[in-house]
Amino acid sequence: MRFLILDTDYPAFLDWLYADNPALDKKPFDEQAQVHTEACFGLAGFCVTNLRALGHEAHEICINNQYMQKRWAREQGMQIADTDWEFRFRRGIIPWILRINKGRWIYEILAAQIRQYRPDIILNLAMDGISSAFLQEMKSYTRLLVGQTAAPLPQGEKWSVYDLVISSLPNFVEFFRRLGVRSELNRLAFEPSVLEKLNNPKQNILVSFVGSFTSSHSKRDQLLERLCATLPIKIWGIGIERVRPESPIRSCYMGAAWGIDMFRTLAASKMVINYHSDISQSYANNMRLFEATGTGSLLITDSKDNLHEMFEPGKEVITYRSSDECVELAQYYLEHEEERAAIARSGQLRTLTSHTYVQRMGDLCQIISKYL
Repeated sequence: MRFLILDTDYPAFLDWLYADNPALDKKPFDEQAQVHTEACFGLAGFCVTNLRALGHEAHEICINNQYMQKRWAREQGMQIADTDWEFRFRRGIIPWILRINKGRWIYEILAAQIRQYRPDIILNLAMDGISSAFLQEMKSYTRLLVGQTAAPLPQGEKWSVYDLVISSLPNFVEFFRRLGVRSELNRLAFEPSVLEKLNNPKQNILVSFVGSFTSSHSKRDQLLERLCATLPIKIWGIGIERVRPESPIRSCYMGAAWGIDMFRTLAASKMVINYHSDISQSYANNMRLFEATGTGSLLITDSKDNLHEMFEPGKEVITYRSSDECVELAQYYLEHEEERAAIARSGQLRTLTSHTYVQRMGDLCQIISKYL
């Protein structure tokens, strides 16, 4: 099968990527794409790598990366107006493309790429960033239009444009099915090849948290403030400007950690605190479940009804039901290193044997084959 995977990146990540790689914006499209993939940010690169490992053809397009996209257009001889791109920020953090003529180049280039690749499957990982009206126009160039999401969805889109929607959240699967849209569960995962880039870092961070400060995490700030007041925790993330100036979170804040730097932070942590967003409801579902365990840290996560389907609580991960319990558990495992390390090893083994991208992409291909 031939896959074309569409995604968007945080503008702040793109700023970091190009600042960290001077003159990258002048490089050919394929070279920029390789550097982007090696940064280990997001899902798309891992999906592409493992689909190819399974014998499929796969390409990734980050539609809001103006350097890569405009370079591709120039390499194809396209005449694209050199106009700045614009975003509004949903929840103060998620990039959402402004649908005005000024940013029309985004869709002009994407349309040309879809027409050129003519994929069997378009897999859109940015259902909140690519217009359903645009995708309707492109459906004749693909056999199956698939969306994937586990994030808050914008209003005014026609989800019926999708032939299939994949989600790692059971409540989202039910939501789309109630709308009459075919939907299937496919969980998130960890990419083991990341470990080769980490160089076995020493675990010199006692407790860490990595995440974003947004309105979709209405109770998480309260938890983090409690942890900051009682534990030797360090915090990485974006959106710190949303945190009140007097919050104890600010004294523990270490800045942003993108891509491979985030994985290094997790791997250097004895334990990682996790707290799900509001949209998860009673379900365990976020990347940190697999990233923290995959890198060998002890995961302390909020208790969810379906967590046992992925990990064995108490033996592979630790769960809490209140901020007080989270503090008590973290303090306990700081004082009981052998127990902490044993659970962390078990969690890592479970992730590396049951929750890898090659397994998830194999599952995805089986699902998709039912609908082609």
